[in-house]
Amino acid sequence: MDYNKAAPQAMKALGAVYGYVADSGLPKRLIDLAYLRVSQINGCAYCIDMHSRDLIQGGLAIETLVLVQTWHEAGALFDDRERAAMAWAETVTQVAQTHVPQADYDAAAHVFGEKELADLTLAIGLMNAYNRMAISFRAKAAAAVKA
Repeated sequence: MDYNKAAPQAMKALGAVYGYVADSGLPKRLIDLAYLRVSQINGCAYCIDMHSRDLIQGGLAIETLVLVQTWHEAGALFDDRERAAMAWAETVTQVAQTHVPQADYDAAAHVFGEKELADLTLAIGLMNAYNRMAISFRAKAAAAVKA
């Protein structure tokens, strides 16, 4: 099923939130890293493919891209804000298991201002919604379509 055609108003609303996040003032690379990390956790091939391509197009080296999943072991490849964004993406995406511990919130709030953290959390929630749509309705990754 093409969920964009089945629910165009809803997808337009999600697109508006996507636009808001893009214009929020958070760096594009940081947002794309958070989107990719959420998509990795959820196992969304369509979104992993898309956000990997976005990051490569934005100049991220392949050597850095392949270490997003293990960012905590990647040393200086990611700056403090990027590491904090990926940590926050993990705890928020896995909220059913983590319940977002106070220590995780405190760590994120130490790095991001209130608006930034709200915007980042919105971005994480948005990507979780997109992942659920793409996975549920079997969206194909561009790389898989070309194969």
